[in-house]
Amino acid sequence: MRKIRSCLASVGAGIFHDVKARLPWYLSDWTDAWNYRVVPAAALIFFSNVLPGIAFSLDLIETTNQYGIAEVLVATFMAAFVFSVFGAQPLTIAGVTGPITVFNKTIYNILANQPDPPNYLYFIGWVYLWAAIIHWVTAILNWCNFLKYVTLFSCDTFGFYVSWIYLQYGVQVITRQFSGGFVSAAVGIILAILMVLTSFIFQSLSQRPYFHRIIRQFFADYGMPISLVAASAMAYWGRFHSADVVTLPVGGAFQAANGRPWLVKFWELDGKWVGIALPFGIILWILFFFDHNVSSLIAQGSQFPLRKPPGFHYDFFLLGITTFIAGLIGVPAPNGLIPQAPIHTTSLLVMGFPTRDNGEEDYVAGRGDPVVAPHTEKGQYEVSAHPNDISHPKQIPVAVVEQRVSNLVQGALCLILLTGPLLHVLGLIPRGVIAGLFWFMGADALQGNGITRKLLYLIRDKSLTAADEPLRKVRTSRLLLFVGIQLVGFGVTFAVTQTAVAIAFPVVILLLVPVRTSLVPRLPFTPTELSILDGPTASPHTMESVGGSL
Repeated sequence: MRKIRSCLASVGAGIFHDVKARLPWYLSDWTDAWNYRVVPAAALIFFSNVLPGIAFSLDLIETTNQYGIAEVLVATFMAAFVFSVFGAQPLTIAGVTGPITVFNKTIYNILANQPDPPNYLYFIGWVYLWAAIIHWVTAILNWCNFLKYVTLFSCDTFGFYVSWIYLQYGVQVITRQFSGGFVSAAVGIILAILMVLTSFIFQSLSQRPYFHRIIRQFFADYGMPISLVAASAMAYWGRFHSADVVTLPVGGAFQAANGRPWLVKFWELDGKWVGIALPFGIILWILFFFDHNVSSLIAQGSQFPLRKPPGFHYDFFLLGITTFIAGLIGVPAPNGLIPQAPIHTTSLLVMGFPTRDNGEEDYVAGRGDPVVAPHTEKGQYEVSAHPNDISHPKQIPVAVVEQRVSNLVQGALCLILLTGPLLHVLGLIPRGVIAGLFWFMGADALQGNGITRKLLYLIRDKSLTAADEPLRKVRTSRLLLFVGIQLVGFGVTFAVTQTAVAIAFPVVILLLVPVRTSLVPRLPFTPTELSILDGPTASPHTMESVGGSL
């Protein structure tokens, strides 16, 4: 009886504690936005969210003829509005992802092969409703506490998979242009390469000792948007214009695909299909449970000096609401984005110089609050080029501008983009530029991935490797074994998404967690090696919402 009472008392406890912890910070979430970092963050995340979302949906749009650009923009705005205004984790960026387009397209193909197929949007509406109900049950019963078992092993593997999906989609966007002629496709390739090169050039210049620091910061903040605009303009310059490059397809302002009404009456679906939609709803729940929560974890990773509390249970309840609304209005269901979510947090970093005295306080730009500066570790001081060889400190992250405005602004821009004149401008962007954006974002995400760093360590000249490099304490055979398991997980997930059973790939992704918790500890790793190779994705401060880390 006591156990029953304890279980009943815990119902909804996660949501309650999330709201209780975050509510006192709500006003400051708006006032803290009075900071310049919010401007480049909103611009960067707008371009890196809406354009890949549209590009991911192109295959879904052209295959099903049930969606259009308007649906993608509305879904992105809805997610941004809900999570920026009502969410407990406004730094997490949600939108239309590649996995949801694969999921929706696979369902369309399955239904198309039926002798008497139901209305596609009605069926999707029920799939989303079933998934939303399971989302709400998950949040109320505190099942998000399962996230304590999600470590860098799973996050790095999933992030590695998403990075390669971005690279693959870039190739697909290019190859499909050959149907419009070789010249058009060739110009598309040139524009894609131009987009990638200029973006990385700006990124490289922002990290070099050239130019004034304000100019370097400008390159870091606006390099990618400038590259996108420049590469798009190149398509209309000189003889490139005669190539008639393939651009993004756009419809009427605020108009749904095929002129259908925005309300989807999915309750009119035949009863037998309602039951058939349930297993698809369960698969969608598995996808969103891992994808959205891992996006939130990475956006609040331990490398970010955050001070405001998270709220995984409450935000997952909100995700159920956005999933239900998506089915009701006939748009792809949005959820947390990788790599956009961590990109957003990174763009909001406030950099400062460390102090040698761990007790000293630094002023956080844009706020009035002091923060304790991180303790200066070895490697945070670099050698000066001055003749006297005086060491001077490198800038390190000292704070994050934790606020709601940048997320809301990028969502509002999506809604503004639905107006006639701006839709016309959107329709001028060549698909080759979008391919280049995919390549840049995928390659950039790979650079910071844990698997990539371990692979680069394996081929690094050990005589040029720092003596205090933690991986030196891991035997090479064990490092190879650990990375090998991650690469097998990546390979299986990637392979499944290329087959007829692509709809089952969320299950494969979720299996990464028990592999880490049950299989890996049984392998010949020492506790020290495992602590170096793996660890919590987020800090104890962030993991408090789900009962701590493993």
